[in-house]
Amino acid sequence: MRIAIVGSGYVGLVSGACFADFGHEVTCVDKDEHKISALKAGRVPIFEPGLEDIVRKNAAAGKLSFSTDLAEAVAGAGVVFIAVGTPSRRGDGHADLSYVYSAAREIACAVTGFTVVVTKSTVPVGTGDEVERIMRSANPSVRVAVVSNPEFLREGAAIEDFKRPDRVVIGLDGIHGAREVMTEVYRPLRLGPGALVFTSRRTSELIKYAANAFLAMKITFINEISDLCENVGARVEDVAQGIGLDERIGPKFLRPGPGYGGSCFPKDTLALVKTAQDAGSPLRLIETTVAVNDQRKRAMARKLVAACGGSVRGKIIALLGLTFKPNTDDMRESPSLAIIQALIDLGAHVRAYDPEGMEQARAMLDASVDYALGPYECADGADAMLLVTEWDEFRALDFTRLAGSMRQRILVDLRNIYTRDEITRYGFRYVNIGEGSTPALEEFSVAAE
Repeated sequence: MRIAIVGSGYVGLVSGACFADFGHEVTCVDKDEHKISALKAGRVPIFEPGLEDIVRKNAAAGKLSFSTDLAEAVAGAGVVFIAVGTPSRRGDGHADLSYVYSAAREIACAVTGFTVVVTKSTVPVGTGDEVERIMRSANPSVRVAVVSNPEFLREGAAIEDFKRPDRVVIGLDGIHGAREVMTEVYRPLRLGPGALVFTSRRTSELIKYAANAFLAMKITFINEISDLCENVGARVEDVAQGIGLDERIGPKFLRPGPGYGGSCFPKDTLALVKTAQDAGSPLRLIETTVAVNDQRKRAMARKLVAACGGSVRGKIIALLGLTFKPNTDDMRESPSLAIIQALIDLGAHVRAYDPEGMEQARAMLDASVDYALGPYECADGADAMLLVTEWDEFRALDFTRLAGSMRQRILVDLRNIYTRDEITRYGFRYVNIGEGSTPALEEFSVAAE
């Protein structure tokens, strides 16, 4: 089947490469000439494990091509996916749908014959209705079925997620032929019973937002429990294990840390909050989730300040991990951004290292931040080390070497990669997340009357 994908960013490129790997004939379109030139030369502009190999293999086989000409790519395609960005709109936090609507207008004027137009971008409820209206207004004779097909890709594991999904959600509103076309698009996956979920278009759009909001809420819940653990002498990792073994809860997304970031959770939770408010059905739990997560990031800087004795002015802080999670170069809404800014505001000098994210970080962080070539260069002469992102190369650091090169032996571990016993034997002060000393019993005594 001929497929055109409008937008060659993270979602569009992963989707296009995987569809081509299934045997479809795919053209990925983008207005960024530099990006398309790089892709044609076999250079993938984002870091995602396995993606570059799939792109090169399918491009060489003639199944995957790249173009800046939307009209040429769309003409004759049986399915056109819209996979452009939907960032938070400045001023009010709603999803900015201008790229989606612009793509819809161009597609309407370029398609030939009956075409299924699929919104892959994450969009608020009702966007499909507006896309359809825009297309018919731009070209009254257009023959299209507008479908919602949200993505559920995890950065760092996107190829596996696309090829072996736990579900594929498709929202359509009774247009003859669209269901059959979408079934054929995903037929190579050989999904089990119930994994190909057909719903109404609006329901499909809401499923994506609801899923991301629930996961963000789960992360924020365990982060707040970790704060409680620190104050009452409990251990959050044991709490997480104890509740995660309950099948109704499950263990995923119960890892405490510095707060969620990335391209999805921050903007999607905020967009859902705004959509719900406009619909007269405010989501108080998600509103609180957004607020708590925003506050937590700078609170992690205060945790480091406390570990350093109450001040970091003039001190060198070695920060390991800039991206919002490992196995990606994505810096969008990363906790490190707020943490570093807070430390700079407090007078610290920040030296940072990340295996993949430093190029993006340079464009987003204060110019005073220094960048190291590795973790040991980052720590040399530092007054404290702050571990922000759990990259594998940070899991077995040589603390004998670090003890000999750091000015002060302080480690603040925001991902609980290590244990207290592992680190303190090297003479380090170790501060982690969600583990506090046991308070005196009388602190919790209750008056008899």
